[in-house]
Amino acid sequence: MSATLTGSGTALGFSCSSKISKRLSSSPSTRCSIKMSVSVDEKKKSFTLQKSEEAFNAAKNLMPGGVNSPVRAFKSVGGQPVLIDSVKGSKMWDIDGNEYVDYVGSWGPAIIGHADDEVLAALAETMKKGTSFGAPCLLENVLAEMVILAVPSIEMVRFVNSGTEACMGVLRLARAFTNKEKFIKFEGCYHGHANAFLVKAGSGVATLGLPDSPGVPKAATSDTLTAPYNDIEAVVKLFEAHKGEISAVILEPVVGNSGFIQPTPEFINGLRQVTKDNGALLIFDEVMTGFRLAYGGAQEYFGITPDLTTLGKIIGGGLPVGAYGGRRDIMEMVAPAGPMYQAGTLSGNPLAMTAGIHTLKRLKQPGTYEYLDKITKELTNGILEAGKKTGHPMCGGYISGMFGFFFAEGPVYNFADAKKSDTEKFGKFFRGMLEEGVYFAPSQFEAGFTSLAHTPEDIQFTISAAERVLGRI
Repeated sequence: MSATLTGSGTALGFSCSSKISKRLSSSPSTRCSIKMSVSVDEKKKSFTLQKSEEAFNAAKNLMPGGVNSPVRAFKSVGGQPVLIDSVKGSKMWDIDGNEYVDYVGSWGPAIIGHADDEVLAALAETMKKGTSFGAPCLLENVLAEMVILAVPSIEMVRFVNSGTEACMGVLRLARAFTNKEKFIKFEGCYHGHANAFLVKAGSGVATLGLPDSPGVPKAATSDTLTAPYNDIEAVVKLFEAHKGEISAVILEPVVGNSGFIQPTPEFINGLRQVTKDNGALLIFDEVMTGFRLAYGGAQEYFGITPDLTTLGKIIGGGLPVGAYGGRRDIMEMVAPAGPMYQAGTLSGNPLAMTAGIHTLKRLKQPGTYEYLDKITKELTNGILEAGKKTGHPMCGGYISGMFGFFFAEGPVYNFADAKKSDTEKFGKFFRGMLEEGVYFAPSQFEAGFTSLAHTPEDIQFTISAAERVLGRI
């Protein structure tokens, strides 16, 4: 079901090596030695991020911006980034001992909940045999068969190590198979940080207010064509203007990197037809939506079968993974079966395969997606109703375990609509919810995720917190 609506104790220590200390000694703000002891008291404690602040100040001298992925720096929402110490089920705990109900879920993989006991036990057994083989293993066969049986478009699959890598590989494959170089992507859709995709890419690029990325040569994007999401006429015009030159159309079948945006039936059905009519391939980037909207992903949910599909996140159960797959005749172009080269040292890693296998087993159980739909509906409706009660224009929607809301009247059909949101108000809401013990994505332009570990009590706790925060801003 979908909807679019308007209206114990831990300890942490950190110290810089002498080599790093010497390099950073010229910076007056450097805090190279941090000694921390975190005791998580059973009693309710006041909200503080002191230890996160100390650790983040040190991190900024060690890593660009203090993080290894830009959105984690809280640039678009303001305030102090949170450093996480542990996760379990629907909850996260930071190094200051604050507890949060988590709706990021490691950006999607944690669909059965963080640190699931069965997955951890399976990983422990696999680790006894080794952590990386660099050679084929039986676990690859098992997960590949599960993916092929689940996803309508996939007859063969290639495992890689990230969603970015999957999208790089699938674009090269589409170009190799069609012998055409141009492709169409949509404004606000993010397909990883490969050069050809960093054009009107949404997600972290939108969060930071960067139109594109420096360092991307013009030649790398000269064959990248863009159109507004949900605008089939714009796509038709691109095919007319570049007749016989377009290899593929790639999209997030439900956008998660401009906030949560659903496709219209006319748009998604029209893409299938226009690609067939012009000898181009239709590619669904299901890194987010795969195994989340339905067991067979967005393509099962919408009843549209693309030619190629990318996957990630859930199929690794929280470990680094990616995959691309599709029709057998196309996939047999991939080396060593065919001439299109792509390789990876850690591809098919036994730990990622194990976590993916046990995650998919859990998702296959009866009632899984019905439960996700139920709690996500309650959450989304509750937040939007809280906005209505407190006089804040809001809109949003959900499908299964994926949701989003905008501080805008709406409706939101594309990235241009999404950018009309009140991002300053979202920042206030985000920071207020953090203090209430709820962790949303630190950007207006990111979707949220629920999991099987979220309880009805988690949902009511979140809605009550939203009413209080929205009443204050």
